[in-house]
Amino acid sequence: AIHELSPRSHSTCIPVHIGSLPPDLVASELFGHERGAFTSAMNQRKGSFESADGGTVFLDEIATIDQKMQVSLLRLLETSEFCRIGSQDSIQVDVRVIAATNADLTDEIRKGTFREDLYYRLDVLRIEMPPLREREEDIQLMAIHFLKVFAAKYKKNITGISPRAMKLIKQYRWPGNVRELENKIRK
Repeated sequence: AIHELSPRSHSTCIPVHIGSLPPDLVASELFGHERGAFTSAMNQRKGSFESADGGTVFLDEIATIDQKMQVSLLRLLETSEFCRIGSQDSIQVDVRVIAATNADLTDEIRKGTFREDLYYRLDVLRIEMPPLREREEDIQLMAIHFLKVFAAKYKKNITGISPRAMKLIKQYRWPGNVRELENKIRK
């Protein structure tokens, strides 16, 4: 929504789930690589930042990024430029970066696993999302939304949730938050 309702909506929004990438592939995913930069680099590849020039890169699970990549990301945020893996040529980009995590980054800073300077570079505008259990009014709306999505996707004639089932849905603590609710409705 931030991207779609902004002046950057004409360009690309690229989500990158850092936590799902092996640490040795994060740099290639974000910055791209040149042909021959490593064994399996058969062709030049643009990374997420270059592909999203003029748009937005969403870095999900930013707390999982390793120290070396934190330095590279900090440089990009400070200078708006980077080098593809295997290249010395700088590439200039104009990209909005949105980062998310379920970790407490101030704890990660205290532990020494997350750079304080990167934290402050990313912490321009913070949007804190309370857990689903603290947003009871959202549970029903999301449950009905997911029901409609999956009924259409699986071509099922399901039009609602019984009052008894909705009461149980609202009473549950949802430790997995929205993803857990979505998966339960999908079943």
